[in-house]
Amino acid sequence: MKTPLEAWVDRCAQLMQPDKIYWMDGSEDEARRLVEIGKTEEKIDGNYIFSDINADEYPHSFYHRSHPTDVSRTEHLTFVCLPNKDDAGPNNNWMDPAQAKEKMYALYAGCMKGRTMYVIPFMMGHPSSPYAKPCAQISDSAYVAVSMRIMTHLGKEAIARIGTSDTFFKGVHSIGTLNPENRWIMHFPQENTVMSFGSGYGGNALLGKKCYALRIASYLGYTEGWLAEHMIVIGVESPDGEITYFLGAFPSACGKTNLALLDPTLKGYKVWTLGDDIAWINVGKDGRLYAINPENGFFGVAPGTSEKTNPVMIQTLKNNKFFPTLFTNTALDTDTRTPWWEGLTSTPPAHLIGWEGKPYDPASGKPAAHPNSRFTVSIKNCPTLSKEYDNPNGVPISGIIFGGRRKTTVPLVAECFNWDHGVFSASIMGSETTAAATQQQGVVRRDPMAMLPFCGYNMGDYFKHWLSFKTRAKHLPKIFMVNWFKKDDDGSFLWPGYRENSRVIKWMIDRVKNKVAAQESLLGNVPVPADLDFSGLSITETARKKLFDINTQDWKKEIADIEEFYAKFGDRIPRELHDQLAILKKKLDR
Repeated sequence: MKTPLEAWVDRCAQLMQPDKIYWMDGSEDEARRLVEIGKTEEKIDGNYIFSDINADEYPHSFYHRSHPTDVSRTEHLTFVCLPNKDDAGPNNNWMDPAQAKEKMYALYAGCMKGRTMYVIPFMMGHPSSPYAKPCAQISDSAYVAVSMRIMTHLGKEAIARIGTSDTFFKGVHSIGTLNPENRWIMHFPQENTVMSFGSGYGGNALLGKKCYALRIASYLGYTEGWLAEHMIVIGVESPDGEITYFLGAFPSACGKTNLALLDPTLKGYKVWTLGDDIAWINVGKDGRLYAINPENGFFGVAPGTSEKTNPVMIQTLKNNKFFPTLFTNTALDTDTRTPWWEGLTSTPPAHLIGWEGKPYDPASGKPAAHPNSRFTVSIKNCPTLSKEYDNPNGVPISGIIFGGRRKTTVPLVAECFNWDHGVFSASIMGSETTAAATQQQGVVRRDPMAMLPFCGYNMGDYFKHWLSFKTRAKHLPKIFMVNWFKKDDDGSFLWPGYRENSRVIKWMIDRVKNKVAAQESLLGNVPVPADLDFSGLSITETARKKLFDINTQDWKKEIADIEEFYAKFGDRIPRELHDQLAILKKKLDR
């Protein structure tokens, strides 16, 4: 008698009609065979899906160029299919589950003729962790199969964990014809299922990542009593050898990955990396919050990554012990056969092939690498990987950091007064857009907890779920709001950022350990001037004060925008958040 997993694969095969079915085991030999298939057999837009790059500079690494119409997540084609539209919320596109299935089954019919169906059994989280989840995905893309080996705990252990259960996550994916008109990503939270068609791009096709580990998992967490968050997980070692663990959530272009792999400038401090993107958070037996990183790799944005901004990531990309590493839609230096992207060096190499496969002309004014070009690399290559990374119970969290990009309004750092105030502060956080992203600069986009695109249910209910942890947990972490991007009147940054952010984290650790006092401000507790280490920085006394200035007129305008944002969710916004907003209004009136 077949297991539920085998029966599910059979049903998918009957619908999609692949020429072959291949069950992955996660071995390195298998990964090498799949890369070879991508170099000699499988093509996208006329090009083989993998090609060699300079192995002396980047060992075990390969280049991938996606279809030019398929280079990013497609949020407008991404749907949450709950029976009740209000349960999906205004933060999601919604489609009736029956309608969504009808659409997807029609596209899947016969879509794998002439192709191989890869069966990808994997775990999100270490296989021995009680918090890990067993999963399976099918795909007709060798790129997806290889990428999933990098990004997840892939192999027979997942099949063993699934066993005779039918409750495992089911991911159904086909690249189809890569026609943007037939590109859909459908989430069915109540069925623990995602269906994706028409895209080979990471976030749309590696269904263990944003689709499962955030959208579906956030709904599972809501029903089961835990949190799936768009957060880094780091351990910060102090000179005394003690390690304090933090979570951190930031919208795009706010230094999230740089913080996850931070190389502190402060003597005696060390940051240990556990994750750069996703955290699953549970209440431990001792009443503290514990976090695991459900992933096994980095899927990072290449542009802006350099020896200056993120030296640890550059080391990770060149320290390739685990096969393979992939570079997607970067430019290629034809003289050295190495990937290149804007920000990697101060000037571009003399001879480049742009991300679209044509010789690059600097006079065009276009970037050589796609702005969303990526690297996919095993987390085991990271030289600062925490020894607790594989701890099945996760690590105990002492602080949660939330931040956005604001040139005014928000101070460098503020500690929230309590849990309700922290959830409120995170629920209203926003970030100013950059011209590269929207063609408009300085527009504030609300992105609560950096989860707006990834929350798999109504965000009003999500806020309520966050608030519930004040009764679920006995020992809650402190919540901090940060803003590395405050500017002076002349438009220059007041704070140096990057590695110097370790100075702010030191103050957070001192607050966690009750080593220093703080002074109350409109938005939270801020450092006493003597307690934030400015030694060796060329920051004037005036600039130091401006880092913590809070303009009340700006915040009165901010209130109106917050009320408009909350209004979208109607009576789903919890009373506690309305109470916090009322407290802030009263403070502003005074």
